Amino acid sequence: MPDSFLLPDLIAHSATRSPDATALTYGKQSLSYAELQAQVEAFASGLRGIGLQRGERVAIHLEKRFEAVIASFGTAAAGGVFVPLNPLLKPEQVSYILRDCNVRVLVTSNERLSLLTESLVDCHDLLHVVLTNPEPLPASTWPINRISWSALLAAPAQAGHRIIDSDMAAILYTSGSTGKPKGVVLSHRNTVAGAKSVATYLENMAHDTLLAALPLSFDAGFSQLTTAFHVGARVVLLNYLLPRDVVKALERERVTGLTAVPPLYIQLAQLEWSVGITEHLRYFASTGGRLPLGTLAALRARLPQTKPYLMYGLTEAFRSTYLPPEEIDRHPDSIGKAIPNAEILVLREDGTPCASNEPGELVHRGALVGMGYWNDAEKTAERFKPLPVQTPGREAGLMLPEIAVFSGDTVRQDEDGFLYFIGRRDEMMKTSGYRVSPTEVEEVLYATSLVGECVAFGVEHETLGQAIHVIATPAASTALDTDALLAECKKRMPAYMVPAHIDVRSGPLPRNPNGKIDRKTLATSGK
Repeated sequence: MPDSFLLPDLIAHSATRSPDATALTYGKQSLSYAELQAQVEAFASGLRGIGLQRGERVAIHLEKRFEAVIASFGTAAAGGVFVPLNPLLKPEQVSYILRDCNVRVLVTSNERLSLLTESLVDCHDLLHVVLTNPEPLPASTWPINRISWSALLAAPAQAGHRIIDSDMAAILYTSGSTGKPKGVVLSHRNTVAGAKSVATYLENMAHDTLLAALPLSFDAGFSQLTTAFHVGARVVLLNYLLPRDVVKALERERVTGLTAVPPLYIQLAQLEWSVGITEHLRYFASTGGRLPLGTLAALRARLPQTKPYLMYGLTEAFRSTYLPPEEIDRHPDSIGKAIPNAEILVLREDGTPCASNEPGELVHRGALVGMGYWNDAEKTAERFKPLPVQTPGREAGLMLPEIAVFSGDTVRQDEDGFLYFIGRRDEMMKTSGYRVSPTEVEEVLYATSLVGECVAFGVEHETLGQAIHVIATPAASTALDTDALLAECKKRMPAYMVPAHIDVRSGPLPRNPNGKIDRKTLATSGK
């Protein structure tokens, strides 16, 4: 049996083993592994035919559908780098990402393109737009070359580029501490190692059906594809509007594995689950923040035969820890231990290992450590650092450095090796499973010209994890209309980024010794 080294191998090898097995289901349509592999190869050949070079970026701005999956794996097969964009992003955010990583090709729909056209004017590296809608293409004077999906896949076969597992495969954008989203670069090795590791501890098998409820722009969302394809399982693509849609899909598709974020599980726990679901759902896994113990208890009561997995991860290393189902009752507050083929260290500021139960920074080493942040040396140096000499696993005789991810999260490790999350060292907020930069929120608020000064911070919330609160002062000699400000936020931000509460102050807001607005004081005292 051939091993997978490159991301597209996950599909190709399953197509060889079980060509007729179902790989993807979307609505009432399905693709077998043989059909999926053929379309991935055709897409890759089409990209090479329009001139895509090794390492060039292809952005995918689509909801979950066949084309989004084919474009992701087809780009990697062509030697390019796919950039999945969250469908919730606003045009300005899409444009920023396309400019930031010099995207050459954009894959989207006519409907989405119509919303993006004005914001793409400054994307000077963008040469081609592949449209998923059936032909004919609508009339346009737009100078960028447009090509239909069917035409791209029908193009003559083109020879491929040489690809190895240390090449870039994907750039996943996540909110950054300084406002603009930052692109985490993942190699083929990262994605394949992650697929093997997660599929191992979740015990995924070819007969499994996984529900893809998370966005494919999430590392955990894309992982539903890679872990399934690694073992030849089926993935059901779901774009849900209501939590009830998830429950219906679980029953209709006889789903055996579900991964979601705590806010969704909180909603699901309040719904009734049919007996049919409990008979088939083998596990549910939670990621993207702490799952409230009450919600966990409610889900376990509804799903007595289903194994719960609690997971912790960061985009920079894909996934870091998990708590096995058999340990949940003994360690309900733990984030578990390292996933297979990874090592998690708890280090002091000087790089030495912490003692048992001593707080320190969570550091991830191993094959899942990403390639840094795209085009950002400063941020990369902050998080991706050489392990200190004589760190466990690093003997003094090793001359070449090993780069690990320093998470910025404070944890402790008990005598039995179980890890416990304490808090974040930076100011990032975690809401609805998304990491949100306070600076990114503040920049949008300033752009409205309705505020004089503002500061954003997260407040603990029972269902969201954290709710975004804002303290703002009015613009010069005017009153601050919070309704108007919120309306502008809704136009300019994804729903998960819109502030839950705006507190109006007369100002000026307090400063720290460096002259900056004292976010920490405002967040902790409200003064």
